[in-house]
Amino acid sequence: MPNTQQLREQRANVWSQMQEVMDLAEKEGRSLTGEERAKYDAAEADLDRLGDEITLAERHEARSKEMSRVDRSDVVDRGRSDEREGRDEEASSEEYRNAFLTYVRGGIGELSGQEVRTLRTGWVENTEMRALGTGTQAAGGYTVPPQFWNRIVEAVRFVAPMRQYATVISTDTGAALPWLTADETAVEGRILGENTAATETDTTFGTATVGAYTYSSDMTRVPFQLLQDTGIDLEAYLARLLGNRVGRIQNRHFTTGTGTGQPLGIVTGAQVGKVGATGQTTSVTYDDLVDLTDSIDPALQGAGNLRWMFSQGGRKVVRKIKDSQGRPLWEPSIQAGTPDTLLGYGIVLNNNMPAMAASAKSILFGDFQESYLIRDVKGFAVQRLNERFAEFGQVAFLGFARADGTVQNTAAVKAYQNSAT
Repeated sequence: MPNTQQLREQRANVWSQMQEVMDLAEKEGRSLTGEERAKYDAAEADLDRLGDEITLAERHEARSKEMSRVDRSDVVDRGRSDEREGRDEEASSEEYRNAFLTYVRGGIGELSGQEVRTLRTGWVENTEMRALGTGTQAAGGYTVPPQFWNRIVEAVRFVAPMRQYATVISTDTGAALPWLTADETAVEGRILGENTAATETDTTFGTATVGAYTYSSDMTRVPFQLLQDTGIDLEAYLARLLGNRVGRIQNRHFTTGTGTGQPLGIVTGAQVGKVGATGQTTSVTYDDLVDLTDSIDPALQGAGNLRWMFSQGGRKVVRKIKDSQGRPLWEPSIQAGTPDTLLGYGIVLNNNMPAMAASAKSILFGDFQESYLIRDVKGFAVQRLNERFAEFGQVAFLGFARADGTVQNTAAVKAYQNSAT
């Protein structure tokens, strides 16, 4: 498989071919012919495919670097006490992981007394979970071990771009979490004359609250044969399956949630920074994008966290936009670690973003880490249902995660809204 740099060079060549097609039609003042349209669409499909391969290769390289960082060369120098403590902690983690896999493969009846006690240290009991009703001996679920949770996080992030760029915090309980908000951007100091008292200008505080919604992956059946086959990586299978399900609905809510009975999505809470002119129900112009970038307070630009967010459909539109000098606004990256850019800012693809349509907030721009907060409660819990599908020779599993999200700074991200007509 080519390395990431080779893939980026290939993608850059494909982009050049697409530009040649568009430039020729523009030079001759005509629309694309059928043959040119087919060539452009085929090249665009290659461009997207290479982009996906680059993302996959970069994730693999990142994991390889992380795994290679483990260094035990200095264990002896730390003393026997530290060495023994480290071994005990490692043994405890491995003991929990083994007990958890025994529970997943055989149910609680297959656990020894010691394994039950070990697994109880990660017990999650929750009235919201209890109300779902299951046919197991447990009303809640067992928190997944660290190795499994890491795989869940990877799976969730792959389908949940909001988690990659928002501020994410974790708490031990799901109690309502209030915090103060304040907007001082319009407040200035003043010059004092001689023997003049200082003027009082109080800060106006607001209060925001984030709770915790219980997300379920829905049940998924696993055949007994799969559970009994120790050659199957059951951790990876369940992490991918359950993690993707929870990740998809969370990302949709974090993006377009109504805030009533579900998180408030960033699109829902975002202020409009630019509205398209009449007729731009499915389009955006160069001037619109420039105006949208200027709608963000300059104070946020110094942090280097500003970026765009739109769907693949939105990307398809902006790829074809050029500036007043005929240069494309979208620039594919040819260097590892450097994202594609639009007007010099990075791009986040989020297919839960609204498609371009009348009055749709189809493009976001700003600092998503500053603007949006995601709150997780504890870890990811897995529940096994032993009897419900026993006659089919299957066991069902459920994944649970508790989370909420809300806009914490409406000035940090602004939206482009398509014209109503």
